[in-house]
Amino acid sequence: MHSQRFGLDVHVTRHARERMAERRISEATLCELIETGITRYKDDIRLWLAKEVSSRHDNLICAAVILEDRLVVKTVMHHFQWEE
Repeated sequence: MHSQRFGLDVHVTRHARERMAERRISEATLCELIETGITRYKDDIRLWLAKEVSSRHDNLICAAVILEDRLVVKTVMHHFQWEE
């Protein structure tokens, strides 16, 4: 998988794949999240990507990612809420 938005290949960790399966989040949904989700940076390399998916009732969907030599998806969450 490659992200046009970030210009990087994407690596999904084993943990993230397990969470995706558990939460029934498809690779297509993850791709859409990466390319079009709202971003909030924790620092220069760590960020969250979140997006509402109209076909799901457990919004927001969120991925915690790290920008390295590739985009590393650490985990994928549902029922996500931004901290104020």
